[in-house]
Amino acid sequence: MAAEILDHGTRVLTGPGAGFGSDALLLARFARPRAGEAALDLCSGCGIVALCWHDEGHRGPCAAVELDAAVSALCAQAVAENGPAAAHITPVCADLRAFCQAGPERGRFDFAACNPPYFRGGPPSPDARRAAARHEGACTLDDVAACAARALRFGGRFALCHRPADLARVCAALCAAGLEPKRLAFVRSRPDAAPWLFLLEARRGGRPGLVLEPDILLTAGGALYGAAHKKSADGPAQKTCQTGGGE
Repeated sequence: MAAEILDHGTRVLTGPGAGFGSDALLLARFARPRAGEAALDLCSGCGIVALCWHDEGHRGPCAAVELDAAVSALCAQAVAENGPAAAHITPVCADLRAFCQAGPERGRFDFAACNPPYFRGGPPSPDARRAAARHEGACTLDDVAACAARALRFGGRFALCHRPADLARVCAALCAAGLEPKRLAFVRSRPDAAPWLFLLEARRGGRPGLVLEPDILLTAGGALYGAAHKKSADGPAQKTCQTGGGE
């Protein structure tokens, strides 16, 4: 087990097959819940997205949903180690396909995000935990969209990251679930390089209208968000890309 420290001192615990990459950090900073909103982190892994939100000041109720019990336990331990202030994060070991099917959880969240498995084809990793995190199987894109739509109130927001090659498929799945794409940004490693990631925010029941935001340039020293401002991405964490996709 290892610990990563975020910008404002929040501890994130990682382990074999339960790390996080720059994609998760970029997702957490691209769109985040307002301070008191009810938030949902789907495919949460070690809880990096929920803990990033906490590090940036979110204190509303937050459910971190993860299928792998051992990885969800890492999130629970990190929440405990971050003290009472982090108690608003509730690790939930559950299959998102069954989450929010009925009951009070349905439609109660204001904001949700997901760093889903990216790959459908190709040989899966021989490591079962890594394979589940990277390949659609127990969690398809349609499953993610359907869960977010069930969990969000009308007008609630949903953010995710994915590979540019799958942009059309992602938009189709979101629209089919009643989640209208509203904001889109591409991530590049240099200005003249093809994007290796996109970040997308949708709204449940939103009207059509997509805003293409300035590219995010990921460099060794941080992430440049358009021409207007710069937000740092943790150096060590950028090098720990064990879930989702990458360049």
